[in-house]
Amino acid sequence: MRTIQFREAVAEAMSEEMRRDPNIFLCGEEVAEYNGAYKASKGMLDEFGPDRVIDTPIAELGFAGISVGAAMNGLRPIVEFMTFNFSMVAIDQIINNAAKMYQMSGGQFNIPIVFRGPTASAGQLAATHSQAFESWYANCPGLKVAVPSNVYDMKGLLKSAIRDNDPVLIMESEQMYGDKGEVPDSEYIVPLGVANIGREGKDVTIVSFGKIIKEAYAAAEELAKDGIEAEVIDLRTVRPIDYDTVINSVKKTNRMVILEEAWPLGNISTELTYMVQKKAFDFLDAPIIRLNTADTPAAYAPTLLEAFLPNKAGVIKAVKEVMYVK
Repeated sequence: MRTIQFREAVAEAMSEEMRRDPNIFLCGEEVAEYNGAYKASKGMLDEFGPDRVIDTPIAELGFAGISVGAAMNGLRPIVEFMTFNFSMVAIDQIINNAAKMYQMSGGQFNIPIVFRGPTASAGQLAATHSQAFESWYANCPGLKVAVPSNVYDMKGLLKSAIRDNDPVLIMESEQMYGDKGEVPDSEYIVPLGVANIGREGKDVTIVSFGKIIKEAYAAAEELAKDGIEAEVIDLRTVRPIDYDTVINSVKKTNRMVILEEAWPLGNISTELTYMVQKKAFDFLDAPIIRLNTADTPAAYAPTLLEAFLPNKAGVIKAVKEVMYVK
């Protein structure tokens, strides 16, 4: 095993797949000469050249559309958005072309394309640069959406996404690019649609994904000091969702708390709440509690941002509420 940074896991996954398949290319703002806005494509221009690592203009709609067309013609693009906040400029290409082309063409065109970049809050970046779009894109049939929470998953999920014949969004975090973790020396992949039980427990199920899951793990460690053993499930992908792993855990623990960095209305935690009550209602010993961001745009002020985001203390409080303990 080797210890590498999250950004290095991104670069390794892309580079390994580009060596394997000459039809793969990377494009986006500053991905080439600058080695990526977050240095997640460091060294790739030197290895693969400007025909396969392409700096684009500041025109997300344009380079997303060109990449969809390239995918229709046999290439396998990786499109980096400097942040998924900027993908709003390109959302027509993602939703109306990439996601729908296979169905609209009667199966004549696969769209093997990856859209990747950071999502959600990243410190004091204020309202227009702190939005979580996972549930937006997961709502669209034809797309697959992965939200890695650690270095191992980042590399393995990205490799799976690049090999997939459908459009896949890999949604990262600016605050995780410097995180370190272990990866195998040999090649590996993490399949899309398979959740990971990151911590086993018997008393309550905590479900989360992406960087905010760190709060769930921290809460679980604190709860263990009080004799409460929480099972923490990392969804990894939010389309498709691994419902079976979640439901089987709830059947064991009889309680569930969901932690998600997203606005409360119509998100992944809403969907999970519905599916668990549908398929495991008789196993629940308490109502499900969802922890989301405040129902307001993110603020710039640190105090307001802290109040905006769910945290460890909130998870602990929610777990004790479903456990009926003080």
